[in-house]
Amino acid sequence: MKKFLCTFFLCMLTAVTLTVSARAAEDIIKAGLYYGDGALYSANLENYEGSGYDLGWYDEATRDFNRIGFLSDTAISMTADGTIYRSGKVYSASRPAQTYSTIGGYHVQLREEFPSFDEAAYAAGQLEDAFPAFINNAYRVRMGSFVTREEAEIAAATYATRSWRDRYGMDRAASGDAVAPSATGIVVTSTGTDRILFVFDCSGAKSLGILPNNGAGKAQTWFKGYRWYGGFEYRRSTGGNLNVINVVPLDDYVRGVLPYEMSPKWPLEALKAQAVCARTYALLPSKHYDGYRFDVCNTTDCQVYQGVNLASAVTDQAVTETAGIVATYGGKYAETYYCSANGGASEASENVWSNPLPYLVGKEDPYEKLTDIPDYHYTISYTYSQLGERLRAKGYSIGTVNTAYVSQTTPTGNVAEITFRDTAGKTVKLTKEACRWTLDAKSMRFTISGGGSGGTKSWSVNQGGDTLSDLGGAYTISGKGVVGLFGSGTAYAITSSGTSVLQPTVSAGTSGTGSGITITGTGWGHGVGMSQYGAKAMAEQGYTYEDILLFYYTGIKLERMVR
Repeated sequence: MKKFLCTFFLCMLTAVTLTVSARAAEDIIKAGLYYGDGALYSANLENYEGSGYDLGWYDEATRDFNRIGFLSDTAISMTADGTIYRSGKVYSASRPAQTYSTIGGYHVQLREEFPSFDEAAYAAGQLEDAFPAFINNAYRVRMGSFVTREEAEIAAATYATRSWRDRYGMDRAASGDAVAPSATGIVVTSTGTDRILFVFDCSGAKSLGILPNNGAGKAQTWFKGYRWYGGFEYRRSTGGNLNVINVVPLDDYVRGVLPYEMSPKWPLEALKAQAVCARTYALLPSKHYDGYRFDVCNTTDCQVYQGVNLASAVTDQAVTETAGIVATYGGKYAETYYCSANGGASEASENVWSNPLPYLVGKEDPYEKLTDIPDYHYTISYTYSQLGERLRAKGYSIGTVNTAYVSQTTPTGNVAEITFRDTAGKTVKLTKEACRWTLDAKSMRFTISGGGSGGTKSWSVNQGGDTLSDLGGAYTISGKGVVGLFGSGTAYAITSSGTSVLQPTVSAGTSGTGSGITITGTGWGHGVGMSQYGAKAMAEQGYTYEDILLFYYTGIKLERMVR
């Protein structure tokens, strides 16, 4: 059987060719790390590989980094503009209970504009407590940090009596004006100190970009306990916190997905299949871009991305050996959804979500049973009271539940519909993925016992009382005398009295027995697309990553992107 499948896959596999044209800048991925309600007031970076940071911004269209200047500090913190309270390496907008220091949000800004960051940094170096700033596309110098405007204005009068010497040896007046905190400004400090290194504020038209200097090798940077490739973008909504976005080459992004979505200890071919899935998924149209200006989030809502702490020689090999390879269908990127384990059969996308996709079809999965899958089997019990509470919490109107049963399954045997009935006879039906989420089931492949049943249908096909429970396997004779399977549609019966529509007889349903139901299932996840444990099993049986992907995504092509 395996030999036949390998031959079949090789016949189907279109050679990996240079036929997929990459969209502009799609070899650079923007991954949202903290955003929306999870946006950060302050974010710290520390060099792991490399030294220092380039300052600038990322072009929205090309994603090229536009460099402003450079900071040699190896640990920096980006914080929302305003009065900042610091306790150790922690920056906050409110006074902490422990010992703290204050970085005021008011400054004195020199009236002079400078031709470059270096010129502004040089001038700041001649003055006490001064730092360069990039304000609405102009290079400026600011001095001091004051809690109130009054303090800043008093300081401005004092600074006016001072002077500094430019690069040409000319003395220049240090006259300036008090400036207030900005709702779009970002303050960069040396982490763990009150020393301001830089202020960026382009009124929201540009967002601060930080690109770690690569030093002698490929830059890696510590952020929130994880190591990351690439640079960072800090987008600030007016008056809000910082949305932190990792801006990273596509395959380096995949290096940070792979060891979190699949065990680094799994076979190489399974890891390569996962790498292609992760790469392709990152290139799909983004549901986050309009609101947050990034391509993918870093949680299971998209795919888990936590940098390269867990990357290994094997996971990096999987990325390298599939570099630039993506899954396509009809000339477009395939929606390469995947789950942990489908429980024995994958599911068509329209039976779980809504849109039917020809390459995401339901099929029996013979491979999962060939490998060990932790917690593959599961059981959940609910009382009828708990079921009623769950349904009402989800917005369904139902009384005291006394019946719950699977009322419809998909052709592969997964749950498609669940019916609940209360003591007054009122029914509520859950369909598709709502079945899984509402009951907190681990998969779409489960049964319900103890909950009663609905009425069953049967069709009488002759006067002798013979019946059929399902017309799907019945044969029909067309008006032209052609015999074939019925399939679907309206069935007619021909009798001595003429032709009539064949109507089913529905038996009475039954209420549940006992106090509730028991759910028994296999698998973990939505069941659409690739089973990760199935991929592991196929790799253990000697299949290649191409074999794996072509089994789980029907009719796709594997192609290499053109840069």
